[in-house]
Amino acid sequence: MITNEGLVLACSAIGAGLAMIAGIGPGIGQGIAAGHGAAAVGRNPGAKGDITSTMLLGQAVAETTGLYGLVIALILLFANPLYGKLS
Repeated sequence: MITNEGLVLACSAIGAGLAMIAGIGPGIGQGIAAGHGAAAVGRNPGAKGDITSTMLLGQAVAETTGLYGLVIALILLFANPLYGKLS
């Protein structure tokens, strides 16, 4: 028999795993951005500083999605706000 606490903990673990799927998108996006940045520098080496700074800014913005997913996963695993709601 599954207790309420066990069900909440199991669902929290599943939710944390699903939240970590959010790391796939930023990884793909940053790889594409780095590839296009390298190609752009290859075409125009004189603009290396501008291309690099723009690429890094875009990658930092893209990474926030993965970090939000990580924060949600950590909250579900360790803080677990749903566990306190059980009567």
